[in-house]
Amino acid sequence: MKSRISLSEHFTYEKLLRFTLPSIVMNLFASLYIVVDGYFVANFVGKTEFAAVNLIMPVLNIMGTIGYMFGVGGSALVAKTMGEKKQERANRLFSLIVLVSTCLGVLMMVPGFIFMPQITTWLGAEGSLLENSVLYGRIFILALPAWILVYEFQLFFVTAEKPGLGLAVTVLSGLCNVVLDALFIIGFNWGLAGAAAASAITQMVGGVFPLIYFRRKNNSLLKLVKPIWDAKSIVKACTNGSSEFMAEAAVSLVGILYNIQLLKYAGEDGVVIYGQLMYVSLIFSAIFVGYSNGIGPVFSYHYGAQDHGELKNLRKRSFVIIGITSVAMFILSEALAYPFSALFLQDAGHLIPDSVHAFRIASFAYLFTGMAIFGSAFFTALNNGQVSALISFLRTFIFELGAVLILPVLFGVDGIWYSIVFAELMAASVGSIFMAALRRKYHY
Repeated sequence: MKSRISLSEHFTYEKLLRFTLPSIVMNLFASLYIVVDGYFVANFVGKTEFAAVNLIMPVLNIMGTIGYMFGVGGSALVAKTMGEKKQERANRLFSLIVLVSTCLGVLMMVPGFIFMPQITTWLGAEGSLLENSVLYGRIFILALPAWILVYEFQLFFVTAEKPGLGLAVTVLSGLCNVVLDALFIIGFNWGLAGAAAASAITQMVGGVFPLIYFRRKNNSLLKLVKPIWDAKSIVKACTNGSSEFMAEAAVSLVGILYNIQLLKYAGEDGVVIYGQLMYVSLIFSAIFVGYSNGIGPVFSYHYGAQDHGELKNLRKRSFVIIGITSVAMFILSEALAYPFSALFLQDAGHLIPDSVHAFRIASFAYLFTGMAIFGSAFFTALNNGQVSALISFLRTFIFELGAVLILPVLFGVDGIWYSIVFAELMAASVGSIFMAALRRKYHY
């Protein structure tokens, strides 16, 4: 059995892949059970219900990714503190971040539940689409505090040098979701409500177990202890993780706009096709996000330790891994265009040609997605939240948001698919420019 890899080591390609693999697989499973949820709804409930899930999920995801902000920003701060040999302070910071994010989740859950009909109406839904969106949203949002913790602990398991345990929790949660989907939707015939309940219970499993683990005596680098209020550190964690939150939230905001545009240009069928594209994007992006999350604490540790040689080593090897993976994803996306469309459109075969056409265009985005994601995460790991946030802001609010508003006017529905490629290309370019410009400052 191979020994555990610590943050302080020199990383070869093998060690990089071994260390980040649990984080990658963890993100993959987190994405896969969302896809499985969509599969059950699309094939055992109905096309309108499938469209309803895809319509309301971006709104719910914005709330859930608050945990991603605390997780990314907090883990960078905690890892840097550990690199400075201040373990007791690291545990107190970790505990404070978990407490604050949980309380925030509860505060967001109540108004979200109350105003779900108004939110869904604003999205452009009406009739049965509106009713189904509200039903799914109200059930799912009850698990919001736990969902925030799920996002958060994915990052802290890596910082605690327990990525394997984080993976096990994610796999268990994913399997729970699949079993409950089958039981509630097919077995009990609960329809869309069953899908929402299965997802909510899954978040409970994934969020509560880490609380128990870190609160008890364990052999990881972190432990939940009595926190001491430190407003400056909370602000630092939020600021540092704001770029990743912005990236995730902006993707959801853009997704909302995509759905509004698709309802305008292609109706409910357009929302269904876009939902499939987003499921593939979830899976592929999860690999890049998982790698960036997994390697982030390593960058942070060596930055705190001022080990410039290892920073250079990590950066160069990461470029190679991301480049090879990007090309592989493009090829795979092109190859999966038809089978994936057929998988989700068994009862709506007339949409398959349009779905395959959309896949063919959007696939080019994967050549640039990895660099766009890594560029932002790289500066977060170096505790430069400002540059990281700027890259994320430009990627979504300028490039993608602008493209999805303008390109459909010029190219119709195809303009919506082109905008995905345009945004990723531009974000990858901006990230590369910043990395080149700040190379001497950080000595990587």
